[in-house]
Parts: sequence; C-alpha cells; structure tokens
Amino acid sequence: MLDVQNRSAEEAATGTPGATGTPDATATETPDGLSPAPLRPYLILAVVLCGLYFLYSWVQYTHFRTPSWDLGIFGQSVRAYAEFRAPVVDIKGPGFHILGDHFSPVTALLAPLYWIWPSPVALLFGQAALFASGAVVVGRTTQQVLGSRAAGIGLAVAYGLSWGLQEAVKSDFHEIAFAVPMLALTCRALILGRWTAAVAWSAPLVLVKEDMGLTVSMVGVVLFVKGQKRLGAALAGFGAAAFALTVLVLIPAASRVGEYDYWSKIEKTGEGTETSFGQVVGDALTSGERWEMVLFLLAVTGFLALRSPLVLLVLPTLGWRFLSQDANHWGMHWHYSAILMPVVFLALVDGVRSVRTSPRAWLVSYGKVVVPVATAVALVLAANLPLRELLTSETYRTDTRTEQARAAVAAVPEGASVEADVSLLAHLTADHRVYWVGTSKGVTPDYLAYDLRGWSQQGSDPGRLASQLHPEATYEITYRSDGFAVLRRV
Repeated sequence: MLDVQNRSAEEAATGTPGATGTPDATATETPDGLSPAPLRPYLILAVVLCGLYFLYSWVQYTHFRTPSWDLGIFGQSVRAYAEFRAPVVDIKGPGFHILGDHFSPVTALLAPLYWIWPSPVALLFGQAALFASGAVVVGRTTQQVLGSRAAGIGLAVAYGLSWGLQEAVKSDFHEIAFAVPMLALTCRALILGRWTAAVAWSAPLVLVKEDMGLTVSMVGVVLFVKGQKRLGAALAGFGAAAFALTVLVLIPAASRVGEYDYWSKIEKTGEGTETSFGQVVGDALTSGERWEMVLFLLAVTGFLALRSPLVLLVLPTLGWRFLSQDANHWGMHWHYSAILMPVVFLALVDGVRSVRTSPRAWLVSYGKVVVPVATAVALVLAANLPLRELLTSETYRTDTRTEQARAAVAAVPEGASVEADVSLLAHLTADHRVYWVGTSKGVTPDYLAYDLRGWSQQGSDPGRLASQLHPEATYEITYRSDGFAVLRRV
C-alpha cells in the first residue's frame, strides 16, 4: 500500500534508526535534520563499479561480442555531434537523421569526451560512469534518511549489482544511461522534500528519449500526491506536452517516413500482422515473461518499495513495455530496466522510513531487516548475471575468431566507405563511413566487410555474395578467413 503522506525532510529524518533498528552510534543530525553521510566511501564504491562496468564493456568490445547494432549507431551519431554535423546515422540508412528515430539530443553531451577519445569505447566509459554515479546518490541518500552507513553501503552495492544495470552494461551503450543518475537525483529530491530540485532534475529527462516525457508527468503526479498540487500539475502537463510534441511533431519532422515509426511496436506483431486493442491488452495481462520481470523488479526491494509513491515512476516504462509486441521489451534482458533501478531502490528507502511509524508490529520489524535482505538478494542474483564473467579466464582469452575480426577491420583503409555486418559495425565508425548490410540500398560502398557465419551458402563465396548484394559494381577480395571477408570495389 502506498504511503502518500507528505513529509518534510526534517520530519522524515529526525530520530530515524539505522538498518538494524538503531542509529549509528556516531551519527548526529545535520542542520537540515539528516544524518551525516560523507561522500568519500560512496565515491570509492562508484569508482569500483565504474571500473567493473567498463572492464566488462571493453572486453566485450575488443573481443567482438557486440550483441546488436546500437553501439555502431550511437558511435556514428556522437561522432557527428563531435564534428559539428547533423546526427546522420548511415547505419540506419543512407542519410538517416537519428532524431527521426528516437529523440535523444542528450547524447550530444558526449561530444567533448569523443574529442579526447574518438572511439565508441568512449561511449562505453561514459555509460559506466553515469551508471556508477547513481550508486553515490542511492547510498548517500540511504544513510542520510535511515541513519546507517551499513544500510547506505549495502543498498549502494545492491543497486550497483542489480540485474537491470548489469543487463544494460551487457547491451553496450544506450541513451538511457543519462536518465539513470537523473532519476536517482529526482527520487532523492522527492524523498527529502526538495520539490524545486525534483522538478529541475526531472524536466531534462525529455531530452533523453521521447517516452521519458511520460515519466516526467508521473513525477508531477507524485508531487501532486505529496501536496504540491500546482507544481505537480504543471510538471505533469509539461511532461505530457513534451511527449506529444516529440512523437507527433519533432520525430516525424526529422523522419524520412514522416511519422513516429515505433507505433508499429504496438500496432503490429513481430510477424508484421495487425493487432487489435483487445489483443494487445490481453497479451499484456497474460504474458508470463512480462509479469516475471515485474516480480523481479519488486522482489529486489523485498516488495517494500510498494510502500512509497515513488514506485509510481516505474509505470510509464512498464506500460509501454507491456503494450509492445516486441518480445525484446518484455523480459529482464537488454537495457530497458536500467532506468527502473534507482527508482525502486530509493522507493525502498522511502518505504523503510514510512513503516517505522506503522501500527503493525510485524511491518516495523520487517522494515528493520529489509535493507540487509535486499543486499543479500542482490549478491545472490549477481552470481548469475553478466559481471560474473569477469571472474573467468575464458572471458579475456583471444580466440581465432577475434583475431580474424581484427584483421578484417584492419583491411579497410581509414576514411573509406564500408558496408558491414553487426559484429564489425562499431569497430569501423570512428574513421569510416559505415553502412549496415540490411539498410544500404542505393549506395555502392568502397569496401564490403562481412561476417560469413550469417550468410549460409553464400558465405562460402564472398564474391558471389557481393554480386548479389551489389550487382551494379564489381568487388575483389582483399582479405579472407574462415569467418570474415573484406572486398574492395574495382
């Protein structure tokens, strides 16, 4: 049951015990009523988490284990911003303006990092730092509100090792990395009763991705519930207007098809057939995979996040994922749950605070142990999550396929235009004009770089494959191995 009482920071934090039910012996309240929480231990933890995230991403990148074309897409768009060009992403199609796909101008903030480090790896580092920074907010807020450093460190670790973040790290880079710390700071402001700060941190979310406007609206709803009716209504209206503006005006204006293409994720099944509203709702309500994801989302907080109105912030994201007909959106994989992690863990903090005054003795007792339990659950789950691979020697071993892929990339001269498969795309974007083999219709690249595993019988003859894909040109093989081939136009 949601606790919708409007508490100020002073009312919420005064006299609150630690995770074990008693405050730290050394804790004394600060002038604003919060327990002291030095930054240093949380910064150290964030540095460790950043290192783990980046190490995993870097090893995955250098060993050509890229799971999708997204890193190549973002690599092209950030490179364009860094070169003061329009964010044209040829991987999506020749001359494709990326703001006609998803509205994520926030990625332009990575341009200065790209000036220093002109590689897609810079994006992976930026994402690792953004994810890790959320641990500082989660941990320090926990200590300040609950009065226990052990609780703060424990919950920061639980957040840092959470399945949503680890799956996002495994999925390479995505724009939602910016939303994670912003949502953490928004939730912190809501917990501490800093209403203006909550608005200031949440409003820019509309620049991260188009659906974030709905999340901003929900922040307005939480403010309204907490008694800030005028401010909440204004923010809710702003978020809804921003969502409508981006999907109905801005994205269609930049799109070559003149509309928001992702409506089709709801309107059509994965096979491309039309769906009805009843079918969409029915599928959403009866999908075991979708509900399993929700179960794990709440279970990592011992379900006590449900005691906080902050949990309302997960509804917009869960809503579109439930309605989507794309199976990639339903479960616990990919990056879609990363933005939910700071919300549910800080909702847990708010929930623990709320149950301390509950008339139900069992609930009070549960609130005293739920933080260490959540930490323990996170550690147990982490044994089967991506970062565990960092503990095995096979993760770092360079196999024949990796060596062949590196040779294929090296065989494409710098500055040349090249058509490539998913496994090679990101490795070529820094110094080539890159097209994806599935969307390059109408262009004749200087080079073709193919991963032959995905081409069945044609893959045994790269020349034949090239003539089928580009009958208007002639290509000769300049590099060939069991797994890869590079051809040059003659």
